[in-house]
Amino acid sequence: MEIHLDKKIADQGWAREAKDIVRKCVHCGFCNATCPTYQLLGHEADGPRGRIYLISQLLQGKPADRQTRAHLDRCLLCRACETTCPSGVQYGRLLETGRFMLEGQSSADLDSVKRKALTSLVPNTGLMQIGVNLASSFRAFLPRKLTTQLPNKGKNLARPKTFHERKMLLLEGCAQSSLTPETNAAAARVMDRMGIMLVPEPVNGCCGAVRLHTSERAKGLQDVRNRIDSWWPQIESGVEAIISSASGCGVTVKEYGYLLKDDPDYSEKALRVSNMCRDLSEVVSEEITNGERKPTGHQRLKVAFQSPCSLQHGQKLNGRVEGILQQLGHTLLEIEDGHLCCGSAGTYSVLQPVLSRQLKNNKLKKLQQDSPDVIVTANVGCQLHLRGDASVPVMHWIELLDSNNTGL
Repeated sequence: MEIHLDKKIADQGWAREAKDIVRKCVHCGFCNATCPTYQLLGHEADGPRGRIYLISQLLQGKPADRQTRAHLDRCLLCRACETTCPSGVQYGRLLETGRFMLEGQSSADLDSVKRKALTSLVPNTGLMQIGVNLASSFRAFLPRKLTTQLPNKGKNLARPKTFHERKMLLLEGCAQSSLTPETNAAAARVMDRMGIMLVPEPVNGCCGAVRLHTSERAKGLQDVRNRIDSWWPQIESGVEAIISSASGCGVTVKEYGYLLKDDPDYSEKALRVSNMCRDLSEVVSEEITNGERKPTGHQRLKVAFQSPCSLQHGQKLNGRVEGILQQLGHTLLEIEDGHLCCGSAGTYSVLQPVLSRQLKNNKLKKLQQDSPDVIVTANVGCQLHLRGDASVPVMHWIELLDSNNTGL
């Protein structure tokens, strides 16, 4: 696709990069076959190919209208199209550029107010914790679906205090630390049994994903810098890796090198952080394989694994969690259309509730069709999104490994 940049942005690096991405698109349409919103709506502009055309128009100086905004906002940024694309179009980066350009053109409306509220609340761990504590105190009076989003009572939050020579920095996460604190507690216990000490973040905060994905690029990049500053003393002290148990955070941290490539003060640090970041499944699968750990007398469960888009399409880690569960003796069910998004997609479930609900219902139907004992996932957003309507428990896969009935 050939485009000519608007003279007003022709000298901007992000615009030239967007132009190069657009030019790789050959209009084959393979992307539409795996796009969740195109599957639901059947509209060309609600698939990657159509959205690329709309963004190309913005890059050439065409003013946006409400429909342009609506079509770009309906994208989940699941990046399934990137997995399918034979030309290697980096659609996710292009979509964020398109939204960034729209933010400067559009006037305030209800959706922009919602986005502002979300980007003010979710990355602020202090405010998040206050809100969660307040809601928890009124749990008995809240609707069931809302209570399923609150931390589970009775979960084991204890973390080991054993010292190990091997140390890795554990990302606590902004939403995860408040809503599913049991995940990182379970991760710390499992890794402790593997001889690895998970060091918690000295200062908790957002990795930048929330603001970067909702058009607040400058603030999102500042979140990235803040995270690097917070982690740097631990990096210099010799931690082996930076571990994320939330695949949505992990895919963002792995892109720090790209995000700050033009920042003279942070480019080298950001690249080092990206290279050190690993999803929890990468570490556990290697330790199980290298340590030749075998399941010992635990209960075999029928497990439905919901692979988050950020894990399978963003980080390209298909098969890691599945392999762990199978090595530990569980029966892993085949999930039809496992490549499609569950509809959580960060803030999407709030900003696009109708489409999000449709995707969730479709996903739960596929996950539960063979009557699993449990549904497991690898991202806090997916976990919270699904468990409100699931007929079986929904948890992070590391909790399954940590339970008394597993081989670890």
